Amino acid sequence: MSEVRNIGRVAFLGSFPKNLPSTGLPEVAFAGRSNVGKSSAINTLLNRKKAARVSGTPGRTQLINLFRVDDRLCFADLPGYGFAKVPEPVRVKWKSMIERYLSDREELKLVVILVDSSIAAREMDAELIAALQEAGLPVLIVATKIDRIGKSRRKSRLAKLAAGLGVPAVDVLPFSSPKKLGIQRVWRRIDAAVKA
Repeated sequence: MSEVRNIGRVAFLGSFPKNLPSTGLPEVAFAGRSNVGKSSAINTLLNRKKAARVSGTPGRTQLINLFRVDDRLCFADLPGYGFAKVPEPVRVKWKSMIERYLSDREELKLVVILVDSSIAAREMDAELIAALQEAGLPVLIVATKIDRIGKSRRKSRLAKLAAGLGVPAVDVLPFSSPKKLGIQRVWRRIDAAVKA
């Protein structure tokens, strides 16, 4: 079975620091540490090369970018958090913007947390996951860059990552943008969330 999803129309709705427009569509937000492969994952899921801007420089996404997908849902690309080399006032502003979006956005149906499968679980990721779960927001954890882990080591690596994040191993889905792995599994969870 092909891992590529057949996506019709993708429309970029804009970049917003706050006061996002109401789209009237269910929304899926993508969050993760800077340089985790968030924009690449969005492009892979949308079967597009340049829907979301990809950069080798951590912290390139500084606003919330909205994309309408097939007129049935929206993707929200949130600014990365973590080690981005940006001034502290900018980092504080990002944090406030993301927190406000996650707590106030009525259209939000699912938060996809992207974590790097090739490194250990980070406390910042675990804290975000716990906070979202406490707020009653559905969370999907996607382990990017799984192609960097040997096939025989992937299951144990994902189990260790899940333990570090404080979630069951079945809640961490392996994903690779370059190898187009995990697309269908992620889309199944997205589809279920937006239909709920």
